[in-house]
Amino acid sequence: MNSTTVRNLLVRGMLAGLAAGVLALVISYWLGEPLVDKAIGFEESHAGHSHGDEVELVSRGLQSTAGLATGVLVYGVAFGGIAALAYCFALGRVGRFGPRATALLLSGCALLAVYVVPFLKYPANPPAVGNPDTIGKRTTLYFLMMVLSVLLAVAATILGKRLAPRLGTWWATVVAVLAFAVVIGLAFQFLPVINEVPEHFPAAVLWRFRLSALAIQITLWTGFGLLFGELAERLLNPRPAAARQAVPAAH
Repeated sequence: MNSTTVRNLLVRGMLAGLAAGVLALVISYWLGEPLVDKAIGFEESHAGHSHGDEVELVSRGLQSTAGLATGVLVYGVAFGGIAALAYCFALGRVGRFGPRATALLLSGCALLAVYVVPFLKYPANPPAVGNPDTIGKRTTLYFLMMVLSVLLAVAATILGKRLAPRLGTWWATVVAVLAFAVVIGLAFQFLPVINEVPEHFPAAVLWRFRLSALAIQITLWTGFGLLFGELAERLLNPRPAAARQAVPAAH
């Protein structure tokens, strides 16, 4: 794949990430923000007087609109660009899939490795959940889990390709997936458990917040896979359009 094609795919990946970010933003504002407000209400109702006297540097209204939009859209563009570069490497190397199917497969694997696996170990928490003194530790453990998951996903893919000539594609895939699951299970077992949910925090709010966080990521990566797959298909396989233009010329 030449540098021009890589650059074009990178641009399309960032655009697809931006568009998918808009979809995720709608879901985040619709599902996530009301639960954040409830969690903040719980925190304020259980905070001391000194907490209430603190100066609010950024208003809640700005956080839930411009701040939320900036964070989600930048996230979408960044991961869209990274996913597009990964797509350039994966295309034609993970099986006989076309551009659209490869984009969806890559998006599904990215969703699993980058978010779902770390989420199962260290799920998202709303405000008022978590000790401020341990935020550094919690962030480090989450990113460690994410990096480990991504590396193991890459290793499982390589293992599956090497076993395919001997076991066949089906059984090589089964072995690779099982190996990934076993090592991830061991990581879950040995990494520290974090349970800092305050007493009396509404369980329904916590559960719904985590589901909304998962829904946002599913929307982001599914939207990216569909949009980027279509853009990549039109770039890499322009023959149908050329054929349609050739029909009038033949007459």
